Amino acid sequence: MFFFFVGGVEQGAGRVLKEAAGRCLRCGGTADLVETEKVLKLFFVPAWRWQGKDPAYVCRECGLLAPESLGSEPAGPLLPRGERCGACSRAVDPQFRFCPFCGSAL
Repeated sequence: MFFFFVGGVEQGAGRVLKEAAGRCLRCGGTADLVETEKVLKLFFVPAWRWQGKDPAYVCRECGLLAPESLGSEPAGPLLPRGERCGACSRAVDPQFRFCPFCGSAL
Protein backbone atom coordinates (compact mmCIF):
# COMPACT_ATOMS: atom_id res chain seq x y z
CA MET A 1 0.00 0.00 0.00
CA PHE A 2 1.32 3.43 -0.94
CA PHE A 3 0.50 6.78 0.64
CA PHE A 4 1.26 10.13 -0.89
CA PHE A 5 1.53 13.27 1.20
CA VAL A 6 1.22 16.66 -0.44
CA GLY A 7 1.62 19.55 1.95
CA GLY A 8 3.92 22.10 3.48
CA VAL A 9 4.29 25.12 5.74
CA GLU A 10 3.95 28.63 4.32
CA GLN A 11 4.55 32.03 5.94
CA GLY A 12 2.05 34.78 5.27
CA ALA A 13 0.78 38.16 6.41
CA GLY A 14 -1.86 38.36 9.10
CA ARG A 15 -3.47 41.36 10.79
CA VAL A 16 -2.20 44.85 9.84
CA LEU A 17 -0.52 46.53 12.83
CA LYS A 18 0.32 49.88 11.19
CA GLU A 19 -0.50 51.12 7.71
CA ALA A 20 2.19 52.83 5.58
CA ALA A 21 4.85 52.07 8.19
CA GLY A 22 7.80 51.73 5.79
CA ARG A 23 9.05 51.28 2.26
CA CYS A 24 9.47 48.12 0.22
CA LEU A 25 13.04 46.93 -0.28
CA ARG A 26 12.31 45.66 -3.79
CA CYS A 27 10.16 48.33 -5.46
CA GLY A 28 10.20 51.30 -3.05
CA GLY A 29 6.43 51.22 -2.64
CA THR A 30 4.45 51.67 0.57
CA ALA A 31 4.72 48.78 3.04
CA ASP A 32 2.41 47.94 5.97
CA LEU A 33 3.61 46.47 9.26
CA VAL A 34 1.77 43.17 9.78
CA GLU A 35 1.71 40.20 12.13
CA THR A 36 3.12 37.09 10.52
CA GLU A 37 1.48 33.70 10.60
CA LYS A 38 2.49 30.24 9.52
CA VAL A 39 0.03 28.01 7.70
CA LEU A 40 0.19 24.23 7.38
CA LYS A 41 -1.37 23.19 4.08
CA LEU A 42 -2.46 19.66 3.28
CA PHE A 43 -3.26 19.02 -0.36
CA PHE A 44 -3.17 22.81 -0.91
CA VAL A 45 -5.90 23.42 1.70
CA PRO A 46 -5.02 25.43 4.85
CA ALA A 47 -5.35 23.00 7.77
CA TRP A 48 -3.71 24.81 10.70
CA ARG A 49 -2.58 28.39 11.40
CA TRP A 50 -0.37 29.71 14.17
CA GLN A 51 1.13 33.08 15.08
CA GLY A 52 4.61 33.96 13.80
CA LYS A 53 7.30 35.24 16.15
CA ASP A 54 8.09 38.69 14.76
CA PRO A 55 6.12 41.28 12.77
CA ALA A 56 7.12 41.97 9.18
CA TYR A 57 6.56 44.48 6.39
CA VAL A 58 4.41 43.55 3.41
CA CYS A 59 4.48 45.70 0.27
CA ARG A 60 1.14 46.93 -1.09
CA GLU A 61 2.43 46.92 -4.69
CA CYS A 62 4.60 43.82 -5.14
CA GLY A 63 3.60 41.75 -2.09
CA LEU A 64 7.13 41.26 -0.72
CA LEU A 65 7.11 40.03 2.89
CA ALA A 66 10.30 41.25 4.64
CA PRO A 67 11.32 40.99 8.30
CA GLU A 68 10.87 44.11 10.43
CA SER A 69 14.63 44.40 10.95
CA LEU A 70 15.15 45.04 7.20
CA GLY A 71 12.48 47.72 6.90
CA SER A 72 13.63 50.12 9.59
CA GLU A 73 13.62 53.04 7.15
CA PRO A 74 10.99 55.57 8.29
CA ALA A 75 8.05 56.24 6.01
CA GLY A 76 8.40 59.65 4.47
CA PRO A 77 6.37 61.34 1.76
CA LEU A 78 5.75 59.09 -1.20
CA LEU A 79 7.75 59.81 -4.33
CA PRO A 80 6.20 59.74 -7.80
CA ARG A 81 6.92 56.58 -9.79
CA GLY A 82 9.15 58.44 -12.30
CA GLU A 83 11.78 59.33 -9.69
CA ARG A 84 13.67 56.04 -9.57
CA CYS A 85 17.28 55.03 -10.10
CA GLY A 86 17.98 53.82 -13.63
CA ALA A 87 20.37 51.11 -12.44
CA CYS A 88 18.60 49.51 -9.44
CA SER A 89 15.07 50.98 -10.02
CA ARG A 90 14.59 52.00 -6.37
CA ALA A 91 12.75 55.20 -5.43
CA VAL A 92 15.22 58.07 -5.00
CA ASP A 93 14.78 61.65 -3.80
CA PRO A 94 14.97 63.97 -6.85
CA GLN A 95 17.53 66.18 -5.06
CA PHE A 96 20.15 63.39 -5.06
CA ARG A 97 22.81 63.28 -7.75
CA PHE A 98 23.81 59.69 -6.92
CA CYS A 99 21.71 56.71 -5.87
CA PRO A 100 22.13 56.04 -2.12
CA PHE A 101 21.52 52.31 -2.69
CA CYS A 102 23.85 51.40 -5.60
CA GLY A 103 25.96 54.57 -6.05
CA SER A 104 25.22 55.12 -9.74
CA ALA A 105 24.80 58.63 -11.16
CA LEU A 106 21.21 59.81 -11.58
